[in-house]
Amino acid sequence: MDKSWMHSDRRSKAYEFGVEAFLNFAVENLLTTTHIRCPCVKCVNLKLFGVGIIRDHVYFNGIDQSYKNWTFHGEPWEATTNASRNVEEDDGHSRYSFVSEEIDMDDNDFGDFGSDPYEFANVIGDGDQPVYPGCRKYTKLLPLVKLYNLKAKHGMSDVCFTELLILQGDLLPEGNTIPTSMYEAKKTLCALGLSYEKMHACPNDCILYRKEYEDSTNCPTCGISRWKEGKDSILKEGVPAKVVWYFPPIPRFKRMFQSHETAKSLTWHAARKSIDGQMSHPADSPSWKLLDDKWPEFGNEPRNLRLALSSDGFNPHSSLSSRYSCWPVILVTYNLPPWLCMKRKFMMLTLLISSPKQPGNDIDVYLEPLIDDLKSLWVGIRGVYDAHNGEYFTLRAALMWTINDFPAYGNLSGCVVKGYKACPICGDDTPSHRLKNGHKICYIGHRKWLPINHPYRRQRAAFNGKPEYDIPPEPLTGEEVLHMVENGDRVCWKKKSIFFDLEYWKYLPVRHALDVMHIEKNVCDSIIGTLLEIPGKNKDGIAARLDLLNMGVKTDLQPEYGERRTRLPPGPWNLSRAEKREVCNSFYGMKVPEGYSSNIKNLVSLQDSRLLGLKSHDCHTLMQQLLPVAIRSVLEKPARYMKVLKGYVQNRTRPEGCIAERYIAEEAVEFCTQHLSDVSTV
Repeated sequence: MDKSWMHSDRRSKAYEFGVEAFLNFAVENLLTTTHIRCPCVKCVNLKLFGVGIIRDHVYFNGIDQSYKNWTFHGEPWEATTNASRNVEEDDGHSRYSFVSEEIDMDDNDFGDFGSDPYEFANVIGDGDQPVYPGCRKYTKLLPLVKLYNLKAKHGMSDVCFTELLILQGDLLPEGNTIPTSMYEAKKTLCALGLSYEKMHACPNDCILYRKEYEDSTNCPTCGISRWKEGKDSILKEGVPAKVVWYFPPIPRFKRMFQSHETAKSLTWHAARKSIDGQMSHPADSPSWKLLDDKWPEFGNEPRNLRLALSSDGFNPHSSLSSRYSCWPVILVTYNLPPWLCMKRKFMMLTLLISSPKQPGNDIDVYLEPLIDDLKSLWVGIRGVYDAHNGEYFTLRAALMWTINDFPAYGNLSGCVVKGYKACPICGDDTPSHRLKNGHKICYIGHRKWLPINHPYRRQRAAFNGKPEYDIPPEPLTGEEVLHMVENGDRVCWKKKSIFFDLEYWKYLPVRHALDVMHIEKNVCDSIIGTLLEIPGKNKDGIAARLDLLNMGVKTDLQPEYGERRTRLPPGPWNLSRAEKREVCNSFYGMKVPEGYSSNIKNLVSLQDSRLLGLKSHDCHTLMQQLLPVAIRSVLEKPARYMKVLKGYVQNRTRPEGCIAERYIAEEAVEFCTQHLSDVSTV
């Protein structure tokens, strides 16, 4: 085929006819019009688009003139051009050709390695070549991967990364194999399966421009244009208004099994045994056991993956752009042992949703490609190589639950998380109460989940002035939730979650879980803010005192109105200025082992008497061990000891607790035994 048009002027007829001939050739050979690699100079065959988008890219950006053999678009690979690749065996066959013969693989099974099967072989060979002649420490591939990791970690621009590669090449001896541009680095890393799909989305979160909407230019739901509108109100054709990055997980799952050590770790759960009968790993959970019992063909294969999904929004620009929201969607593999499954390299980013506003309930639109891959993983992916056992097998995977905070819980599950019916368990019977002065809704029926003889059930003044004798309701099963949503129950459910498209989802006993560390941080910030009276985080004020008065609780703390100011009587939790300084000095002088938490000294501001920059793990250590020690000398005994006693009752069987914590807890029990009549059940 004539390819001279690739060097012609993009405004010429020769270029126009050449582009059409190329697109027709690709469609005829690939038998698809929606998933074709774009050969423009920006995409360089790394991204998949429809025919219409590729035509625009080739005209606007130009075609990559170094792309002479159209192997990505159906042109057969010529063996004569690959003699230098040195990947053929003595019998003239590729050393990877036995794969297709042995397990009946077709050409599409090599899709994650690129259309050229020799490309991946070259990359594997690069792992054995030194980065420069005589080097024994680094291979050709290792420094490139490390440098690219630094680029992603520190937000390095492409131009900066290219200049760094050039400098690195100049510093190394002659004959080094460091690429000289970002373009060359991308071509090398693409063969590792590290590519991604850049999908266009409707700015109003209606659809993704994929499948039947691949070539659409306007949203079929709201009618808004696909393209970005400039400051002059003119549409910039070819520039998408909103983009979503999708990182397919299936190629990365395959890559995990190609590592001998990782493949061995992925079956760790099958050899372990629960000795004490406690849930120490998700393998002990009812959801894991249900998958094994209901689908024995899935449970009998220990290499089948159990996954969890987590998502939350954050502002990547910190305070520079307070309106911007970025939502990553991450998969966690529970087959790995606990000391590996939460490591950064095993937490798999699958989606990156960027927008000035959060997706909210429309997050299901962006989860569509991930759900499609999860469906394929449930059916099975044939031809996955297990490096540990040296065999090929069919890989399957199941999503067990999602992990998120409460607002994201509502977005993913479709449950109402605001208003009078905001409890996912209680539903219509949610014990809610609107605070007249605080203008918020509070939920005061949480004591029903305590044991029936728990002392907190009989306390009145410490809660809502009433004892609690109700029993907790039974959580709804997935089948019950699906039935309610399909029958139009919009009181407690606002939509049908996209996860119900998974065949097994409605049978799982736990489908959505709350992030305990996230909740614990919010509680810790509220407690510290109230104790130290930090502006913006103090929960004690005139409105709170008036609401207590309306509920008939702690009426002795009602506000006292004077001629010039309103005075709040000090409560058991209020500290004087000297006591706040003493608490901060206690935190300032604390020393903990390395890796236990952040340096507490750096979190304390003695001038303002407050704690700043607390991370989730810092809040966990404060709540569990450090806070009881800091408040011991300043807070009144009833308020201090009842807080510590609650933690002691929950952890009284744990012998490895902190010595100071156990000492305070034992003293708390002694005090409560002498002064409180309802502590005898402890």
